[in-house]
Amino acid sequence: MFIKNFDKLAKTPQRKIVLNLVEEALSSIQSENVINNSIKIEGNVLTIMNNAFDLSKFDRVFLLGFGKGSAKNSKFIEEKLGEKLTEGYVIDLPANVTQALQAGTNPQTFKKIKFIKGTHPLPSQVNLDFVNNVLQRINNLTEKDLVVVVITGGGSALFETPYRASLEKLIETDRALLKSGANISEMNTVRKHLSKVKGGGLSKHLFPATVVSVIASDVPGNDLSIISSGPTVKDKTTVADALNIVDKYRLKDITRGDFTQTPKEDKYFEKVSNMLILSNQTALEAMKIKALELGYKTEIYSDKFESGARFAGLDLVKRASPNSILLVGGETTVKVTGTGQGGRNQEVVLGALSFIDERTIISSFDSDGWDNSPFAGAIGDIHTINKAKEMNLEPSEFLKSNNSLKFFEKVGDGIETGRLPSNVSDLIIVYKYL
Repeated sequence: MFIKNFDKLAKTPQRKIVLNLVEEALSSIQSENVINNSIKIEGNVLTIMNNAFDLSKFDRVFLLGFGKGSAKNSKFIEEKLGEKLTEGYVIDLPANVTQALQAGTNPQTFKKIKFIKGTHPLPSQVNLDFVNNVLQRINNLTEKDLVVVVITGGGSALFETPYRASLEKLIETDRALLKSGANISEMNTVRKHLSKVKGGGLSKHLFPATVVSVIASDVPGNDLSIISSGPTVKDKTTVADALNIVDKYRLKDITRGDFTQTPKEDKYFEKVSNMLILSNQTALEAMKIKALELGYKTEIYSDKFESGARFAGLDLVKRASPNSILLVGGETTVKVTGTGQGGRNQEVVLGALSFIDERTIISSFDSDGWDNSPFAGAIGDIHTINKAKEMNLEPSEFLKSNNSLKFFEKVGDGIETGRLPSNVSDLIIVYKYL
């Protein structure tokens, strides 16, 4: 069971239904099932999503992984490649690396992959050192080389080396973007043009090798050029686009000289295959099937929902039909104006509490188990409201100070999973019952 405090949260049969759907979503996106369903190797033929690669045609096979959960995905791919893998490099968060090393029934270690424990959501010198080492080690490639790139959400911070800006500038820019209310497309447009490896920059470095990117999406709409800032995808944005976003959100300490154009030449992408093996649609479909099995009318409203977090719940509660379950995937944004702690999923639920009746439940959660805090998200209903009243807690006051974590700690309705090794953006459930 993924939810550590399941029994504590399951105060009513209706809550238990919602929590079971959360469990179903999280189970559907775990690495072993996804990799086994998407990647196969028979003899010398590597097949990824029905695309076949004859490994006998390559002198060397490299693996490069980055993003939240990339370690576990890379571990399973390493096992499939076996001795055909020359060497590999992976950067992930510490908890995800630990899970990767314990994949299967017995503790295991990487055999040919060297891994680093990186930082997120902000880059660090550790992250930059990893990338610079990789660029030196996987270098001077030829047409007889194959590089398998494992990309998951969070790679924008974990896989980074700047064009000209200092690390301090990168951190301040990322921190400002995270607080600005900018959406993921805007944030990653700025990041691409500050970097040597984003926006197709990695493909340019790996040219003329054959590159196969195995991608798990954490962005609404699954735009491959946005996921981890599209390191192997030809980028359509320009420096001017990035500067417009800088001006829009009044970002400081970044100058035009810090930006670079992303590679536009077709030759760098002719031998690159970008394959999406996992998205929030996987989790949404799994929840829908489970809900239908339980006999509930169920609708997937969107897999690319975007909204301000504090207003998202109101919108979705209005859209949900009586005696039905509404499922949503995407990513909301938080404009930070207060000094509190929390994440966008907790803010979605907190913002909805003023608009739900006694027969509505809303839950929003981050699929990687970490909603910018130890909670994966939260669940809210009439019991949450009554508990807040008993404790003289006013949800709107916590909302004003962006202090959703403290609110859900006090009422006891934060969802606890710990960090999880898969990431397909955020998921929201609205259940209206009779």
